[in-house]
Amino acid sequence: MFLLDSRRENKIICGVRICVIFNPVARGDKARHFRDWLNRVSSECVLKPTQRAGDARRLAAVAVAEHFETVVAAGGDGTVNEVLNGIGDTPGGLENTRLGVLPLGTVNVFARELKIPMNIAAAWEILRRGHEAKLDLPCAEFIADGKPARLFFAQLAGAGLDTRAIELVNWELKKKIGPLAYVVAGLKALAERKTRITVQTGSENLSGELVLLGNGKLYGGDFQIFTAADLRDGRLDVCVFPRVNFWTLLRVAPGLLWRKKISEKFVRRLAAEEITLTGEGPAAFELDGEWAGKLPVTFSVARGKLRVVVP
Repeated sequence: MFLLDSRRENKIICGVRICVIFNPVARGDKARHFRDWLNRVSSECVLKPTQRAGDARRLAAVAVAEHFETVVAAGGDGTVNEVLNGIGDTPGGLENTRLGVLPLGTVNVFARELKIPMNIAAAWEILRRGHEAKLDLPCAEFIADGKPARLFFAQLAGAGLDTRAIELVNWELKKKIGPLAYVVAGLKALAERKTRITVQTGSENLSGELVLLGNGKLYGGDFQIFTAADLRDGRLDVCVFPRVNFWTLLRVAPGLLWRKKISEKFVRRLAAEEITLTGEGPAAFELDGEWAGKLPVTFSVARGKLRVVVP
């Protein structure tokens, strides 16, 4: 059993103070191996376990205030998103703190985008080497509980069918079958009436039943949905599906399964520094695979604002 107390002596690797934020009650073989691995490396870092949903954001803010130079999200894309927002919540956090990733989630899209190994020991070696890249930092601004709200995200956002699927995911089923739980939820969402989403930029308008925004190329694992995206180009890439039904799925599936890409005849694309999404009816949006809020929402991107430890 490991003792986890941020007040203990600071641990330093190659002159850099590292804090690892993780879920101590995560289940599955990967989580068990990670806990064993933590016991071996606990002398090299400070460990901060989450205690409840959303706790990673608070702990990341605390770690920044404690002057950790690298704050590591040990988990999936949702954990990465929470830690990123915790860093951003603290004055000077984005300037003074680097984000690190140990991929323990179901899909790990951001880690795959950065080519971080899924093997924890190999991913830790990358953190130990400490090579840094400055990437674009996307942001979503919207209204929550009657007040202006802002959330950062690392990799992707969406509205329409994919957000509805996230709302319908059975989390107990997800623990048992992993990413297939999203497939089950997506099929349920396909059968429902869709809300049409409008995409607005300064010069272009598009609309569809599924809207995806990418900071990087990948979505849902290793699917290259945003073929022209670049983490350093100062823009967000948008992929709009005008219609989404079972017939669309059947026509799109072969390209996704065999080439990991979507035929361009099924989608419309644009890229911009600022993008606003609105819905014809009640609709929500997601960030990094997690439900985030309700439309309307405006996305923007700060070029080179995010410091990340990469291979």
